[in-house]
Amino acid sequence: MEPLASLTKRKISGTARLTRNSKIFKTIISAIQEKKGEHIVSLDLRQITEAVSDFFIICDATSGPQIKAIADNIEYRVKEATGENVYQREGTQTLQWVLMDYVNIVVHIMLPEQRKFYNLEEMWSDSSVKEHKEP
Repeated sequence: MEPLASLTKRKISGTARLTRNSKIFKTIISAIQEKKGEHIVSLDLRQITEAVSDFFIICDATSGPQIKAIADNIEYRVKEATGENVYQREGTQTLQWVLMDYVNIVVHIMLPEQRKFYNLEEMWSDSSVKEHKEP
């Protein structure tokens, strides 16, 4: 199953909408940066009615082991900082594209080839895009 297919099977939570200043959002970005994720961008999907979440956070990793390290670090740090568990995690078998679903935020950790091929930024081009550089 393609990682995006699982997103259609769940609903956005009825809780308050998130912002880029939300604790979980900042924790995810920081966790990616700690494990040297590259080309980190966030897509603000809140104004798109068809969107499956409030935000996508997308980054590159250079190898399968790095994808796993980033995903594991996100899961650990989010749990530690917010108490939230990942709702669903996919792609851990092949480690080419790992999707981490936190319902209102969906994280995509991809090899550069996968990212170029699926081009999520173009697919969701109506969103507001922000690059997240190293601090």
